[in-house]
Formats: sequence, C-alpha cells, structure tokens
Amino acid sequence: MVAADLPIGDRIRHYRGERRQDAVAGLVGIAPDYLSQIERGLKIPSLQILYALAQELGVPAAALLSEQAPAEPDSPATGEAAVGRALLGYGPAASAEPVRSDVLRDRVEAAWRSWQTDGDRFTKAAEILPALVADAEHAARTSRAGTDAAERRAVLRAAADLYCLLRSYLRRTGRVDLATLAADRAMRAAEGADDPLRIAAAQWNLGHVLLAAGQPAEAEELALRSAEKLAGEPVAEADRTAMGGALQLVAVVGAARRRQWGPARQRLREHAAPAARRVGDDSNLLWTVFGPTNVALHAVSIDMEAGDTTEALHTADAIDTGALPSMEREFTFGLEVAACHSQRRDDAGALLSLLGLERIAPEDLARTPLAQHVLLTVIRRARARQARDAEDLARRIGLV
Repeated sequence: MVAADLPIGDRIRHYRGERRQDAVAGLVGIAPDYLSQIERGLKIPSLQILYALAQELGVPAAALLSEQAPAEPDSPATGEAAVGRALLGYGPAASAEPVRSDVLRDRVEAAWRSWQTDGDRFTKAAEILPALVADAEHAARTSRAGTDAAERRAVLRAAADLYCLLRSYLRRTGRVDLATLAADRAMRAAEGADDPLRIAAAQWNLGHVLLAAGQPAEAEELALRSAEKLAGEPVAEADRTAMGGALQLVAVVGAARRRQWGPARQRLREHAAPAARRVGDDSNLLWTVFGPTNVALHAVSIDMEAGDTTEALHTADAIDTGALPSMEREFTFGLEVAACHSQRRDDAGALLSLLGLERIAPEDLARTPLAQHVLLTVIRRARARQARDAEDLARRIGLV
C-alpha cells in the first residue's frame, strides 16, 4: 500500500519498482533525465505524460493523482500476458500438424472482425490471440521447410495480417515495445509472401507504432516513402489508391503531431481526400478503414489537436459514422468530440459524449489516456450533479 500523502514523483518511483528508469522513460516517449526529475519532484509532468506513465506502470491514473491510498493490483492481466508470451514463444512442437492456410485465413479474418466491431474486443482478443499466434508461427515455420510454394505464400499472407492485428492490440494495451516487434514480423511475413500490398500495409502499421512511440517525423517519412514505392508496384489500381490513401493519412497525423497544422491540412486536402473520392466508399482494404468518412474524421482530429474546437465540432456535426466498418475509428471520433467539448469547458457536452462511448466501447473508454483525462477533468471542474455522474462512470470503467 502506498502512503496517502506521497508526492506524484514518489508514487511513480514506487510503481516503477525494479524496472529500469531509462526503459520506462523510453516506452513512455520521454527522456530518462526528464523522468528522473519528475521522480525527484523537480518537474511536474503534463497530464498526457502522467497518463502514459500510469498505463506503462499498469496502474489507474488515479493511483498517481489521488490523495487516497490506492489499492495494489491483485495480479497482472493474464490474458494480455498470454498474448505477449505467444509472440515471444515458439508455439507447438515441430512435429505437430500445422494449420492449413485456408483455416488460418478464416481465423485471422474472424479475429480482425471482432477487433474492429466488438465492444469487448480486448477481452475477446486476449482469448483468441495466444493460440492463433502460436498456430500462425508454427504454420509459417513448417511452410518454409516445405515444397508447396503456393501454400507457403498463403500462410505468410495470413501471418502478415495477423501481426498487423497484433500490432494494434499491443499498442492499445500499452506494449509499444512488443507492438514494434509485431510490426516487424508483419513486414517479414509480407516480404516472404512477395506481396507488395501487404508490405505497404505492414509499413502503414509500423507508421502507427512510430506515432505511438512519439516519433511523428519518422512516421511521416516512412509513410510517404512507402506510398511512393507502392505507386510503382504491380497492384490493382483500386487497391493501390486505397492503400496509398491510408499511408497519406499516417503522414497527415505525423505532421499534425509535430504541430505542422498547415502542411497536415494541405496533405489531407491534396492527397488523402482525392484518393478517398477515387475509392468512392468507406472500404476496409487490409483493415485500414480508408475512405471519405475516415478522411473527414482526420480533419476533425487536426482541428482538435490545433485547438480549433469550434471548427472541429462544426465539421463533426456533418459526419455520419454509420457506414464505418470499424467501431475503433468511431470510438476515436467520439472521443475527439468529447475532448473538443472539454477544451471549450462544456462539461455537460463532454460527459454526454463519454457516456455514449461507454455504450459502444466500454473497454476502450477504460484504457484510453485521453478518455481518462477528459473524464477526470469533468469530475474536477463540472457542477455537482455532472461531477457525480462522471464519478459513477469512472467507477464503472475502473478508473477510480
């Protein structure tokens, strides 16, 4: 149990335990010296960094903020740990019969559908992924030693798609280190399958890892280089357009994260939007969710991050997310709307948006640092009744 009067820096040091300071700092995306100064009380972390630290240390944000003594967690999340072990393990014995490529493909596609559409997707992924990763690894190793080239390529294509899913899951559960490993394996599998479209999808995934790791310039450069390379590949025009547009959106986010609002808007307007118009609808090529709606959602994201909340909410009012194939993208949009209301000190609007997100994706709401920040802001700043409703929501999702 942590003493109730410990400063934030001492609480962070307590929960870090024996983990190396430089390792934790790297995973959170800050310099080791900066974390050292936070722990010694010389610097006060921003809320964004504080929530990132709480996520990496495996404690609720309230454990670092509250004056009440937080309860120690009983045990690690065994489902998530099993996913990590599957990624780092060796899978079935070499003598075991491998899963056929068609069976593996069906299982991977089912896992992706669950990940993009189910409100309890973290729970389901923790149940599905360990065995699926182990089987994919075993099938890939076996196919490389076999003589059926078509089967080998089919297995590696399915494995590449699975590792892209694994990247998303690991990033969302705070394991950016393992997400990087998953993105690299997706690239290796796509290259082994000699599949230019999946190579581009793997680079799109790696770009998202770089964004999560606080490297927006590198993500932007990677995405633009990948889009340029894809333009010369022998890929169907519609697929090349959709994947190229998805890569352009990674570059847009990279520019916005560097506070280059003008270039971000220009790239969205001159590159991503025309590609979305050529695609024509909200496609989901290799689970990238690229299309006109997603482009519009990125316009809202830029305005929100730039602090242009009036314009962001005006744009958001005109967007219909009903055709989106991904609940995750719908959740992100709703959360950004909540953040805009919060920036405008409209706590009622922010709370209403958060309650709507609880209905569609309660597990995402509980795990997302921005959601935690907005909710805690409502608790501290809103009128009594709204603050009580926000506290009830925080309890339901395990934040406090």
